[in-house]
Amino acid sequence: MRPKNPRPATQPRTGKPARKAGRRHPLATIALLAIGLGLTGGAYAAFTTTTASAEPQVAAASQNSVDEGKKLFQANCATCHGLDAQGSSVAPSLIGVGAAAVDFQVGTGRMPMQMQGPQAQEKPVQFTDEQVKALADYVSSLAPGPSIPEQKFLDGKGDAAHGAELFRINCAMCHNVAGAGGALTEGKYAPPLTGVTAKHIYEAMVTGPQNMPVFNDLNITPQGKADIITYLKYIQNNPSPGGFELGNLGPVAEGLFLWIFGLGAIVALTVWITAKSN
Repeated sequence: MRPKNPRPATQPRTGKPARKAGRRHPLATIALLAIGLGLTGGAYAAFTTTTASAEPQVAAASQNSVDEGKKLFQANCATCHGLDAQGSSVAPSLIGVGAAAVDFQVGTGRMPMQMQGPQAQEKPVQFTDEQVKALADYVSSLAPGPSIPEQKFLDGKGDAAHGAELFRINCAMCHNVAGAGGALTEGKYAPPLTGVTAKHIYEAMVTGPQNMPVFNDLNITPQGKADIITYLKYIQNNPSPGGFELGNLGPVAEGLFLWIFGLGAIVALTVWITAKSN
């Protein structure tokens, strides 16, 4: 007699369906991922190991500069700006002003201030270049802010004509079209720009010291700032074609000069001729 439920010839005795030929094992994908991650991690570790020898030296030098700047700050600046540069009733906070603001204020001698007044007076610098850099590094370590400009924007090789246009639109109303400076309100003034280094001119534009507005890269691009510097250096290095420039104070000063000296000379000549005729 035949059995009631004969076993199919193709069905294995284990009761599981036969695996198709050439099909990958389910664990193969996990194995491939593990191998890939291992190779990637190994390559990254090898790369970081080869570059690690140079990085700690830079970081250590920077940290040394920051530590030195902190000591200088606490000894010379904390009285007004606070022990942690948080500001006080007599001085603003320096958190977020950046290295450019410190380099400008300290590098031009405006800080530390000699006395309270409408604005900080420029005076001989009280710190060495290394100390100024250390102070800038310390303040910039507190929070991000404008950095010291790159040398490529300070070489004076920009477009002087474009710089003259930008300066006339944005700066001449305070600094005079020739950069001779001018008076403001309440005892304040826009200083003359003759003899000012290109770095400090750039830093003043990005930090806005005293009453000066901030000209960020959206107002005037870095190349535009370089063009302004080129214009200022051009008029500084090229004498006035009209002769004696009377301080570049404009037509009012020139008219006053003609009124006093020109008309005075005519009156004196007339008196002399009259005296001779008698």
